[in-house]
Amino acid sequence: MVYNNPRILELNTRVWLKKKNYKSVNEIPDSVLNEWVDLGFDFIWLMGIWKTNKNIVPQYCFEPDLVQSYTSALKNWQTEDIIGSPYSIDSYEINLDIGSQEDLLLLKERLNKKGIKLILDFVSNHLSVGSKLVKEKKEIFLPADEYLFRNDPYTFFKSPYNSKEYFAHGRDPLFPPWRDTIQINFYSTEARKFLTDTLHSISYLCDGVRCDMAMLSLNNIFYNTWIGALKKYGYERPQQEFWYETINSVKSSHPEFVFIAEAYWDLEWQLQQLGFDFTYDKRLLDRLSGYDIKTMKDHLRAEKDFQLKSVRFIENHDEERAAAKLGKDKSLAAATIISTIQGMILYHDGQFEGKKIKLPVQLAREPFEKEDDRIKSYYYKLLRITKENIFRIGEWSMLDPTPSANSDFSFENILIWKWRYENRFIIVAVNYSNSTSRCRVKFETPVDKMILNLNDILNSVSYERSVDEINERGLYIELKPFSSHIFSFNI
Repeated sequence: MVYNNPRILELNTRVWLKKKNYKSVNEIPDSVLNEWVDLGFDFIWLMGIWKTNKNIVPQYCFEPDLVQSYTSALKNWQTEDIIGSPYSIDSYEINLDIGSQEDLLLLKERLNKKGIKLILDFVSNHLSVGSKLVKEKKEIFLPADEYLFRNDPYTFFKSPYNSKEYFAHGRDPLFPPWRDTIQINFYSTEARKFLTDTLHSISYLCDGVRCDMAMLSLNNIFYNTWIGALKKYGYERPQQEFWYETINSVKSSHPEFVFIAEAYWDLEWQLQQLGFDFTYDKRLLDRLSGYDIKTMKDHLRAEKDFQLKSVRFIENHDEERAAAKLGKDKSLAAATIISTIQGMILYHDGQFEGKKIKLPVQLAREPFEKEDDRIKSYYYKLLRITKENIFRIGEWSMLDPTPSANSDFSFENILIWKWRYENRFIIVAVNYSNSTSRCRVKFETPVDKMILNLNDILNSVSYERSVDEINERGLYIELKPFSSHIFSFNI
């Protein structure tokens, strides 16, 4: 069955395997896979499985800001704990620290038999600064010269293989460059072919890819980031966008292959039009981090096609932990919101246990944190509720709460929507504020009943309410701060 609203779990593979004492990905036992099925995951994203270059770690992974982040996350870290960023990829071969290609293929087969698909990383923007391809395929990288290097030695570097050759480090134009990487040149035909061929080769190892910083590959973004070097070397803008060419090429042989874009800067819709199946929804996270409920409601009223292709999350390896950033109660309310709306829902390893420490991706191990039983219990119940068909193939629509009494504007704090599948209804109500709030809301009711039985499947409480009252005035709802109802009923 094809679901409109799939669930994906991100694992920091190198750290997770070490924590579990598994020597390879194929040592993951069936009991773990069965739990993933029980919790309703459709995809498992093994973050960071590709080969890295350990030789560059001493030079690039001990800069002051990185060292500070290591100490903040792991007080007793040792030099051997620093294994380099998984996004500084040496080559698209399986990192031997997590197993072999055969191990990965066996895990994929086991996952697929249980109805779960495997997602891996694809980093189009750059490779490791120490990759052998800097010597063997230098035509795919963005070139520089001594002048550029002398004027900006932090962004440009001298080739370790030829003292007369210079290149650019990979970068996001809003931040300093990633000095452990080398920038791929998207205006180069050879680079585009290399990336497309790479995707074809790894498409046999997984069911889809999460594409790191996908918007950096867009023609305009790339030009604005590297205008100086591109003009100096006379590179002309390609007629077609890289992603349009590449996604169509891969899907011509693997039509079910899934492309997920990490995307920002309101470029999500453009990337969806270029072929991405899903794009990050960072805007929703930003709004959930504040209290502007109106903008949240407006955001969730976007076109259905955009909603279905949006990846909702409240944490991942790049973001602060939800329990730390939002606090326990607010994070659970936010989790209820993202878990009961349209789109792909992304969860992060450690999120269910209420972990608060954001781990730098260069670290090989994580600190011990005591599990929060209340958070874990809430998530497991929420996940089991929302794996039901009604949340996957039902119809979703926003409802509009109204005041429960004159001059009571607390109704504005409550978000409400419904799911319908055949004759079953789900009403979700979330008070996303730090004060008790009340509202009324109208929705479809059975025509042949006087009393409607509302089963709150989240809180294990049932209510009987007058159908006439719901039709005339609306269902009365009162919720404590950051509390939620998930009502289930049939009509």
